[in-house]
Amino acid sequence: MSGAKEKKRAKKMRNQPASVILPAEPGPFPGGGSRACPIPGDVLSEHQYQQQKFLNQSSGPSYRKDQYFPKGQNRGERGRGRGGWQGGCQSISEEMPRYITVSTFAQARAAEINAMLKAVSQKSSNSMVFQTLPRHMRRRAMSHNVKRLPRRLQEIAKKEAEKAVHQKKEQSKTKCRKARRRHINLVAEFNRRQRKNIWLETHIWHAKRFHMVKKWGYCLGNSPTEKCYRACYRAMTKHCLLQDLSYYCCLELTGKENELLKQLAQICSIDTGLTFGEAGCLSGRFEGSVNLYRADRYPEDMLGPVTFIWKPRDGSENRQLWIWMHPALKQGILGELKTIFQCSEPEETCIPEPATTSVQEEKQMDVVLSIGKKRKKEDKEGGKAVPVKKIIGDGTRDPFQSYTWISQTTGVVISDRSMEILRYRLIGPLSHSVLTETLKAASLQTEMADSETGLNNWWVENCKNSEKVSLHQCQSAIFELLEGLSSPSQLPPGAILGLTVGDPRVNMPKKKTKAMPDFEKYRDNDKVRQLYLEGVPVECAHSFIWDQDICKNVTENKISEQDLNHMRAQLLVPGSHLDLGPCESKIPILLVQQPGKMTGEDRPGWGSGWDIYLPKGWGMAFWIPFIYRGVRVGGLQEALKHSEYQRTPHTPNDFPDCQAGKQFAKELETSLLEKFKRRPPAKRPNYVKLGTLSPFIIPWGQLTKNWEERMKASGEFVHPSSPHTEHCAIKGHSFYDPKAENMKEASPVTGEVEETMEITSSEGALKTEDVTGTQDVGERDETTARSDFVVLRSEKVLMQLSAWCYPTAGKDRRIRLVSRLGQKEMTEDVFLPILMSYPRALVWVNLSLLRKGSPELHAMICIPTEDDLLHLSKDKLFCGPQEPKHRDIFKHKVQKLKEEKKKKKDNIKALEGDPPSVPEETAERHEDLILGLWSDTLPDVTSHCSRTLLGYVTRGDFSLAAGCGEALGFVSVTGLQKTNLRMCAGGTERCSL
Repeated sequence: MSGAKEKKRAKKMRNQPASVILPAEPGPFPGGGSRACPIPGDVLSEHQYQQQKFLNQSSGPSYRKDQYFPKGQNRGERGRGRGGWQGGCQSISEEMPRYITVSTFAQARAAEINAMLKAVSQKSSNSMVFQTLPRHMRRRAMSHNVKRLPRRLQEIAKKEAEKAVHQKKEQSKTKCRKARRRHINLVAEFNRRQRKNIWLETHIWHAKRFHMVKKWGYCLGNSPTEKCYRACYRAMTKHCLLQDLSYYCCLELTGKENELLKQLAQICSIDTGLTFGEAGCLSGRFEGSVNLYRADRYPEDMLGPVTFIWKPRDGSENRQLWIWMHPALKQGILGELKTIFQCSEPEETCIPEPATTSVQEEKQMDVVLSIGKKRKKEDKEGGKAVPVKKIIGDGTRDPFQSYTWISQTTGVVISDRSMEILRYRLIGPLSHSVLTETLKAASLQTEMADSETGLNNWWVENCKNSEKVSLHQCQSAIFELLEGLSSPSQLPPGAILGLTVGDPRVNMPKKKTKAMPDFEKYRDNDKVRQLYLEGVPVECAHSFIWDQDICKNVTENKISEQDLNHMRAQLLVPGSHLDLGPCESKIPILLVQQPGKMTGEDRPGWGSGWDIYLPKGWGMAFWIPFIYRGVRVGGLQEALKHSEYQRTPHTPNDFPDCQAGKQFAKELETSLLEKFKRRPPAKRPNYVKLGTLSPFIIPWGQLTKNWEERMKASGEFVHPSSPHTEHCAIKGHSFYDPKAENMKEASPVTGEVEETMEITSSEGALKTEDVTGTQDVGERDETTARSDFVVLRSEKVLMQLSAWCYPTAGKDRRIRLVSRLGQKEMTEDVFLPILMSYPRALVWVNLSLLRKGSPELHAMICIPTEDDLLHLSKDKLFCGPQEPKHRDIFKHKVQKLKEEKKKKKDNIKALEGDPPSVPEETAERHEDLILGLWSDTLPDVTSHCSRTLLGYVTRGDFSLAAGCGEALGFVSVTGLQKTNLRMCAGGTERCSL
């Protein structure tokens, strides 16, 4: 029935206009009027229509929906009346106009149609045309083939494609993989990426296998991506571990020997050990190490530890000196060296551009070069393209700036040779086996050397000198004797061997092998015995690596990997040995022995190895052959563990007295605090309740100050009878006997808060530039403000403390041990001058746990009580005391601050921008309040816990070398002395743990 009505209605409306929407009329629909049709045949004139329209508008029709939809009409009826013709005519037919004007109606509808078409054609989002289709109609081919789209959308898609083409032309187009992998593009990208952070020559190799970090201006490998923590330790202990230390900085000093020694004596002290003028180091046979300070400021203002190498004397008046340092210490040491030598800043030099030739000369050159050779590509501007050279060395350096400083008064020249000399380190007992298998001494054949290209010209000239030929033969013989040593630790510490070797890429094995020692050469050989008793002779320590011209020649004339592989491909027997003959590159290197662990009676010589110094450009040529000998590669974390197992301070972590150490402590505090804040408040440890005043940074100045105040309050801190003693101690003149043996490790004297530990004294000292304003006894100058603390680095004082702290089973045995070591007994006349000379001093210690557990970073080192020692003697399974729970005095302040912030927000909402009623001073005063952290001035740190605080741990972990938990840190010298007196005075049982 309904279908028949629809047919009749369609036949009836066949002669009506296509659009029946009327001009604007008052009604509930947009645009005026209604959706109902006019009554056919009932037509008004134009005048009557306008008059009726005016009357309808002035009457003010109601816009309520009840006017058109009565209350009794349900939703279904509303829908039908709104959308269909029948319902509309029944409801509002009496208000409909009688006629329409064709011109006005057509113009209105045309405007609406144009607006509709414009809205449809314009996109309201960033999606493509094919993305506007329903998901079941989308195809991947539509994104690049317009004809796959429906026809109604093809024109729009073509416009989008044309627009995208223009945008790509305007913007920088991303090159395809084939273009990116071209050699010239790879080199350009390689150079661009190392403009900000310096890349080592092994960077690409490390980036594929290591977690990379950006530190000290370099991009370095931190730790391997594979699980190899124990494997690296086994390599250091049984085989070989390889590290790239090329990021260490080298400063070269050139000048007269007397002038160099005179000025360098200002920044070091004989009280801390050997200096630049030590006879063995000055001759060039051994590498030396020294702690540097500001000029005439010892023991304050430390610059940092360095190692140095003197070039052996060659008859010239000038001497060369290399000073190697950590990159974090470079700026401070370089500035001090320029100050003491009075060097002036270099002027910027401009590289002159090459003179342009005439057009005819260029054409003639093109004709000559085009014969039998490819034409050079031209760049976009039409000029000849200059081949891009790969940056070798420091990519951040300005080519127009000079890195050499000359002193006009002293004649000393300071050159920055960082990244000009590469440095690799081999650690392990078989490191010399890796060296002897990888490196071969250069041959003396010079008949077929290429003189036109300059390849090995320097080697040809040196081979004509009989003295240098005999020197090379002597160096080669000593290098072969290394195979007869079972460990590098058998050589004297810091022995230096100069050598010239061939290209190590020629001797590479077909597959990875593990370098093993030749036991047949471990015979009782007189030459081998003489080698590890006397060391390398002075003349054999010479190397051509000291000559910058030779190093430049070796770097520029290196045979490329492409040429080398092409030569291998032309071998008659594939895989056979490639013999380059006289054309083989000759590389001067320097081998420096690293002694390893030297203090203590356990594991002597552990971690010993070799340092290899190379010219730049040869990094990967030596790196890959070392890898093929089975070495394991370590990063920064492995270097940290190596020093930890040796119980030596690591730079800059364990040198907070120098500027680099302070910066490291600040960065560590920031990172730990951010990590603490990232955790939910309910999951954060409350350090106030745990009794930890400063969990993220160690207050060394507060510790030493509180110990000094404790000694003064107890009356034990008295002035010495002779002022001369104080003066000598401060100036570095010792009041101890000169017949002192090497320093020994100290004894267990203290315990950690949760574990009973063993303490071992070693060399080390610490200070800061924080000034407290109090003038202490022993100050050099009353007008000079002294630091909060200094670190004890005097060798003789450290040996005396080590003898007093050495572990023994009883009081009498300790006395006999002290006398055997050539030290004095612990009396008031002996230890009081130490306390007077260093009232705020720290000493580097090693702590070993007696039971299970591992110490953590910034753990507190406390003095055990009598009950702790008694409990330990009775219960062998006693794991140490525990700190009782403290009360959080800042908890109510934090809650009050939260309430104030909440009130402030409520007031802002209520007053709509008026100033809040809560005073801002209160908010600023509690701005730093964080629940769980001490937010006020630190109290006395030594007496804050239940046991007296002695020091802090800077590094702690389970030691694979010792088989127990170990920690490294600093303790107060004053507190250590007081502990020694109390422990020894208590009797034999209390004297040792």
